[in-house]
Order: sequence, then structure tokens, then C-alpha cells
Amino acid sequence: MDKKLIINKIQDAYQMSKDGDFAEFLGISKQSLSNWKSRNTYDIELLYTKCVNINPVFLLTGEEPIKLISEKNSLKEEFHNNKDSQIFKLKTDEVVQKQSVPLYDIQASASVVSLFKDHIGEKPIDHITIPNLPKCDGAIYVSGDSMYPLLKSGDIIMYKKVENALDAIFWGEMYLVSITNDYGDEFVMVKWLHRSELGHDFVKLVSENRHHQPTEFHIKNIKGLALIKASVRINSMY
Repeated sequence: MDKKLIINKIQDAYQMSKDGDFAEFLGISKQSLSNWKSRNTYDIELLYTKCVNINPVFLLTGEEPIKLISEKNSLKEEFHNNKDSQIFKLKTDEVVQKQSVPLYDIQASASVVSLFKDHIGEKPIDHITIPNLPKCDGAIYVSGDSMYPLLKSGDIIMYKKVENALDAIFWGEMYLVSITNDYGDEFVMVKWLHRSELGHDFVKLVSENRHHQPTEFHIKNIKGLALIKASVRINSMY
């Protein structure tokens, strides 16, 4: 099996002509991608995790077609066929029999912090309806593999905004967190929130993926918090 050819076809399908761009998308160095191609090998689990729309049969055998999910398919059609959803409820949650949850494109947002406010100026790209779901304020696509295998890139999470205060945190629960570092860079990530040993004013962000080390931040660096209420994985096999 020509694994280099498979990599090149995937790269073409994602319209990334430059190796550097594709390597960044996969979360590896450009040299690692070059080594894959020169040695006719690849990390199949990583490709399957990152390239969420890929046909696994193509990834395993190299046989066409790649069969990326058509962007013309509406979310309603995809969710109608999806049977892999999880709902994370607290005892205090009130279930809503039917609600329309707005789905936002976090990459296109003027500021990701706005997702934790009133969504002023943020236009959803679609709406999701799942019966008997706790009240949610919005939904976004997951990117990265820090919560793999519980969540993988391409999954959709639904969240409810909560007060940005230590006494409002449910420790040990999963959150969508907006953080700025000391240089003013802004990050949004999904993590388990634990108490920190650095002191009362710090929080520990823990990944599900054992390859990701926990990180700790001062509460002042947290610009927004949202409690994860549900997740959906769309398995499209043709």
C-alpha cells in the first residue's frame, strides 16, 4: 500500500497544497510529515482523529473514493442519521423537551469571548434540535485531540454559559474555557476543571488525552466559562 499517495490525496482533499499547512492542521511538525512521506508510513490513529470527514476504508486500504462528507448536507440531515450523542446532566438541570440550539463557527467569530456573552453580532451557521436536553446557549465544533477519545475533532459540543467565578465552578466537570495568557493571546479549549494546588485563585485544566499535560491558570486569565451539556458525533459511513 502506497501510504505516501494516501497522505497526498488526503492533503489534496483538504485543499492544503503546502506541507507546512497540512502538518499544522495535523498538529505535527513539517519534518514529521516529510518523514512519513519519505518512509511510506503514517500515524493512522492521528489521521483518523484529525481528518474527521475521511472514509476509514480509504485510510486503511488506499482505495477510492475518499468520500468526504458533502458540505451541502444540512446538519438536520446529519443529525437525523446520527446515533452517537451524549448528554451531561447535573442534578439541578431542568430538561427542555424541545429547543433550537444555535451552532456557531468559532473560527469565523470576531472574538471567541463573544461566545460567552450575548452573541451580539454573532450569526449562527445552523441550529440543532435534540429532545430532552438541558438548557443550552450555543454549540460549536470541537478541534484538536486533547479530549480524545471522549471527544474528537469534528464532534459538536453544546454548552451553557456560567458565571466566571471560582465559587460557581462545579469541580471535576467538563467546561469550554476562554483563556488569555500573559501576552494577550486568546485560547478556547475544552477541559476538565479541577482545583489547583497553586492556591485558591488558580484552576487546573485537565485533558482526557493522557498525552496532554495539565495546565494551571490564575482565575484572572479566564475570560469565559461554559459548562458542557451534550456532545454529538456524526458517523458517516457510505
